[in-house]
Amino acid sequence: MISVVIPVLNGAEFLDEVLGAVTGQVIDEPFEVLVIDSGSTDGSLEIVASHPGVRLIEIDKSEFGHGRTRNLGVQNTTGELIAFLTQDATPASEHWLSAYRDAFRLADNVGAAFGPHLPRTGVSPIMARLLRDHFHQFGGADGQPVLQGADGPIFLSNSNSCIARAAWEQTPFRDIAYAEDQAFGVDILRGGWLKAYVPGAAALHSHDYGMAESFKRYFDEYRGLNDSVGERTEASASKAFEIIASSVAEDQKYLEELGQPAWRRAVWGARSAVYHTGRVGFGGLGARANRLPARVREALSFEGRGDGVSVEIPPSGRLPFEDVLEVEREGVVPLVPGDGLGKPMHVAWVVPPFGIGGGGHTTIFRMVRALEQAGHRCSIWVHDPIGVDGSAAGTMRKRISDHYFRIDAPVHTGFEDWRGADVAIATGWDTVYRVVRLEDCVARAYFVQDHEPEFYANSSKALFAERSYKFGLPCICASPWLAEIVRERYGATATPFMLGVDADEYSPIGTPRRTDTIAFYARTFTERRAVELGLLALEEVQRQRPHTRIALYGTHAMVHVPFTYEHIGVVSPARLQRLYSEATVGLSLSLTNYSLIPQEMMACGLPVVELAGRACEGVFGDDGRVISLAQPDPVDIANHILELLDDPARAAAQSDAGLAFAREHTWDVATATVVGALEKLHAESSPPQPWAAGSLI
Repeated sequence: MISVVIPVLNGAEFLDEVLGAVTGQVIDEPFEVLVIDSGSTDGSLEIVASHPGVRLIEIDKSEFGHGRTRNLGVQNTTGELIAFLTQDATPASEHWLSAYRDAFRLADNVGAAFGPHLPRTGVSPIMARLLRDHFHQFGGADGQPVLQGADGPIFLSNSNSCIARAAWEQTPFRDIAYAEDQAFGVDILRGGWLKAYVPGAAALHSHDYGMAESFKRYFDEYRGLNDSVGERTEASASKAFEIIASSVAEDQKYLEELGQPAWRRAVWGARSAVYHTGRVGFGGLGARANRLPARVREALSFEGRGDGVSVEIPPSGRLPFEDVLEVEREGVVPLVPGDGLGKPMHVAWVVPPFGIGGGGHTTIFRMVRALEQAGHRCSIWVHDPIGVDGSAAGTMRKRISDHYFRIDAPVHTGFEDWRGADVAIATGWDTVYRVVRLEDCVARAYFVQDHEPEFYANSSKALFAERSYKFGLPCICASPWLAEIVRERYGATATPFMLGVDADEYSPIGTPRRTDTIAFYARTFTERRAVELGLLALEEVQRQRPHTRIALYGTHAMVHVPFTYEHIGVVSPARLQRLYSEATVGLSLSLTNYSLIPQEMMACGLPVVELAGRACEGVFGDDGRVISLAQPDPVDIANHILELLDDPARAAAQSDAGLAFAREHTWDVATATVVGALEKLHAESSPPQPWAAGSLI
């Protein structure tokens, strides 16, 4: 089922056309249409009534809000996909809905999609050209949808969009004055979802306001973008002049393409210069509206809004890191004596919000399943102090079952139902501050998967992350390197375990291995993956070996490089298994703890190049037998890759050693280590001396 939601206020000019195009959609599944009217007096209600099957909800004008009303639409429909139009946006094809449906089949985690806006007949050439160029930047020249990830553009327009109900359940629309659609796009990308640009889902939608009206709308638009997602325009006069000049030139070029005579190009050229000067100027003022007096804001706003820039209150009513203050002020809650030693434990896992496919959460939920299989009881507590995910507990539990593992553990959002635990486990630095304040805990532990202070530059977050290791929590660390850091740098106790490989997903498939292919995990939006370093190394490889095939994966966005490569994107384990089984060399770089990627490559018989000087030596050894360890400079990385490409015997030996390593380091071994460490911790637990408040300052 697909739902279509259309907010309306005095939309009679185009509403009949819009509803006719929507109800006439050709799609092989049922769909519903809902109009939400907020006080029309121009005959819009009669138009809705003339379209049988279109449902109507009426609200007072004072109740309307761009995000609030669309949330109301989702709540009053049943589709797994919800398409949004405005009252003047007409689907340009009877296959508009089916184009959206196909886009959501591209990947399991597509959370939103949008189509182009086409100019209506008679619209000014300035607006027509702006619309054309704006949507052309998203690609899709062949008419195919284009996926956008966290490193892609933030644009999303509810004048013509479609969202997944599952994404909305995780992050509803914000109740803000403007740019609720773009804010939603940013929010779902942060939550692990993707967007899609769908050229086949076009809608006729354009406005030809007068100059003054247009400028005021740009003021409101950029004010909303800055308010909701922090987007600003560059303030320099030279940059503004560059934008205006290039825009006027593009308008002139477009008029020439239309075959306009010289005199018309001159007339429109003058209008173009005024228009783009106002667009840039009023947009810049809108982005800085919080610096302007209220009377000036009111005068510049299309809607006459003189109010200040809104700042959302955190959903919890607390500052994002108020847990830190509470621990510093109140100290750590003492542990309590256990009364069930030797019996099955209740292990409470406190986790950050999660989307779909997160590697760290996959490991956590794998450990939950292992504890349950060992006869223990688990619970999951989602700690979300900054409001990243608004999903209900039931939705989160279904997300785990659908996209991670089937487990028995209940899921809780917040700690209203907290009743204590035999072992409470923190799983990230920001969860530690909550875990040490939880009452009725027999023991606490810290499940450490990386050295998180290195995720940040010098900052408050880096400081808070460093402090998280200093509360005396026993650490269970996902490598010997991590265990050594927490012992030597922070004085904590640590039990290391090694990451495993799922042999059902990663093993050789018997396909002939090529002699010319490098597979590089190029997750560009994760700084610690050192993608820039790897790309420089690959440029050097292709300079020396021009016909080398390079396959990049790990991000949906294309990477701009001066060499030819094959863009694999974000794909399933089955597709990765084929890539690893046919490639010649795998390249996976990590500047902090080692990752699952090298072992998964090895499990498919692929020789791997990684970075020396970090966690890898403690896991794979430093003799180069199992893995090639290069220094962190592009030439040395390139040389290690070339040695494997040019020496089949060496590559074969490393492949055999990697296969043997992967067979030894299974998830059964890893989970047994973690389960054993928690059972030992519980059996030996005795309340330590309370940690004094303020001792970290």
